[in-house]
Amino acid sequence: MESLAGRAYLVTGGGTGIGAATARRLAALGASVTVVGRRGEPLDAVVADVERQGGHALAHPADVRDPAAVEAAADAALARFGRLDGLVNNAAGNFVAPAERLSANGWRAVVDIVLNGTWNCTSAVARRMIEAGTPGAIVSVIATYAWTGHPGTVHSAAAKAGVVAMTRTLAVEWARYGIRLNCVAPGPTETEGAGAALWADDADRERVLASVPLNRFASAPEVGDLVGLLLSDRAGYVTGSILTADGGQSLGTQIYGPPIADAAAPTASAQ
Repeated sequence: MESLAGRAYLVTGGGTGIGAATARRLAALGASVTVVGRRGEPLDAVVADVERQGGHALAHPADVRDPAAVEAAADAALARFGRLDGLVNNAAGNFVAPAERLSANGWRAVVDIVLNGTWNCTSAVARRMIEAGTPGAIVSVIATYAWTGHPGTVHSAAAKAGVVAMTRTLAVEWARYGIRLNCVAPGPTETEGAGAALWADDADRERVLASVPLNRFASAPEVGDLVGLLLSDRAGYVTGSILTADGGQSLGTQIYGPPIADAAAPTASAQ
């Protein structure tokens, strides 16, 4: 089993959903965690939960789009825990809109959070790690439509594709410092934010679920488990990679022939 004992990480979007579950998982593995997000109340709730379990955590409200605020968050984490061993880029923004109706502000808002925010945090944390001579790892949470594309998410798909390119470029550039960079690409995940943005009603939810061969949504804690694995020494030779955990969704749906899922089971098998 992986261990992160004695290490310290910063988790963005750490107050809810995948970010909160990841922060709890890293703390359970022995790490100290700084959770960052725009709203203080959910961050405080995560910190209280971690501390009840005997862990160490810090809440630092900040907007990842603001480089100065991100620098302050990294400094606060370093001052509190004395080190930074990595980062989880989880902060994101998304909504579904046909491209021809997407406003300039809508495009800018998502790209600024997902792509610019990821760079702001990655740069701030990595520079401090390089200065301290601390090896470590950075994991960014993306989506499979970063490479498959998906109608209605051109802003988010473009931004997450940029994160993939950033991850692979920096994996090579910063390997000499012992800093690994990888991505996790979860499929549809059962969180309050995703539900409101991507499947607004029961019909939408069923349609999304039908696109997943394993026929279920991911849970935030199981995504957090994968992040913990990629941060740990068990993944010490993994860098510049994408760990896809989408229940088979990105492998596509059946196009040719009668629907196999609806086919009657054979009454007898050939011997």
